Amino acid sequence: MAKVTDFKEAGFDSLFDELKWRGLIAQCTDEAELNKKLSDQEVTYYCGFDPTAPSLHVGNLVQLLNMRHLQAAGHHPIALVGGATGLIGDPRQSGERTLNPKETVAAWADQLQAQIGRFLATEGANPVRFVSNYEWTGSMSVIDFLRDIGKNFRMGTMLAKDTVSRRLNSEEGISFTEFSYQVLQGNDFLELFDRYDCQLQLGGSDQWGNLTSGLDLIRKVRGKAVQVMTSPLITDAQGKKFGKSEGNAVWLNPTMFSPYRFYQFWFNQPDDQVVKLLKTFTFLTKTEIERLEEEVNANPGAREAQRVLAWEVTSYVHGDKAAQGAVDAAGALFGRGQLSDLDADALEGALQGLKIDDSEGNKSFAAAKVGDRLVDAAVGAGLFSSISEARKTIKSGGVYLNNERVSDQDQLLQEADFLSGRFALVRRGKKALGALEKQ
Repeated sequence: MAKVTDFKEAGFDSLFDELKWRGLIAQCTDEAELNKKLSDQEVTYYCGFDPTAPSLHVGNLVQLLNMRHLQAAGHHPIALVGGATGLIGDPRQSGERTLNPKETVAAWADQLQAQIGRFLATEGANPVRFVSNYEWTGSMSVIDFLRDIGKNFRMGTMLAKDTVSRRLNSEEGISFTEFSYQVLQGNDFLELFDRYDCQLQLGGSDQWGNLTSGLDLIRKVRGKAVQVMTSPLITDAQGKKFGKSEGNAVWLNPTMFSPYRFYQFWFNQPDDQVVKLLKTFTFLTKTEIERLEEEVNANPGAREAQRVLAWEVTSYVHGDKAAQGAVDAAGALFGRGQLSDLDADALEGALQGLKIDDSEGNKSFAAAKVGDRLVDAAVGAGLFSSISEARKTIKSGGVYLNNERVSDQDQLLQEADFLSGRFALVRRGKKALGALEKQ
């Protein structure tokens, strides 16, 4: 469990000030009141995670970091794994979600709970409490839902929610199932308020409409004021948020997104983004991050900030051993270490990003077998557009097989060329890589 520096030690007047500086707060309902509560009281707060996939992703990690900061400051976290809402899924920006079987959702819920337990303390004075909204929603009849909950929601308010409004004005429209999601989420906040005096809900900024539905419901039926706080969305270079709906999810499950690829994702962040990401995704102090910012400005080519970012996030998510394995694999792939030192799993994980589209449009490694000409295999791996181009590059000394320079334009692949009996690595110049899988 990563150590979180106390906000006073880090040079901030309050936890809220630190979260703002880190870019972990996009919106909140009452900034002054929330700042005061977090400073003067022990607040019970919750965040929901719907099991619409077998793993959380980088977008969810922002919420987990927010929860960890609050927990380290003495506040009481509730992690709601949406056993009920996961059967529906919150409305996407476009298009209806595919509804998954109940058994699948239940299995994914267990997997998400296990993941969350790695990021939040499960023991001590304020351990995370796990709940599932299926507990109070699964037995609710349609009549109870409409009379006790639905009666408190107004159509005008519901239709004005950003995502709902956008979907209504699209060709796909929106089903009643997804339209009702905000009612279910509002009821979750009410239930946790009644059971545990939960005063604060966290979520992504695109969830603002769903989050405030619970705030409005509690005010209407209990006459009490609660708080909502959102974090900004994490987007890629094209401005798309990282998530499964956009097809660019950076998964936290190492079998779905290898630690090597995870490390490289952070290491390859541009200079104009790295300081912001250090603030949001690490627990480094303000002083250390400001030092790295100075280093970015003074010596950007060294990429020290990217190296620190990649190590900190990868070690937090996957552990020090996996992070070191990613560092070692990167060195070996680009000729700064021994490929033979990598075990089969580390090697396969490091090569995942080198898959190419096959004839059916699926991602797979380029196929090769003992006796194939290297030039043919290199073209098949996407490193060259033609055999003549491959021969010309070999002649100029720019082709490497398992980090050894190739001099023979007619070299054939040998059994010993396949590392761990399975993969061979072809490199063009310093950075262009291709992976061959033995058939």
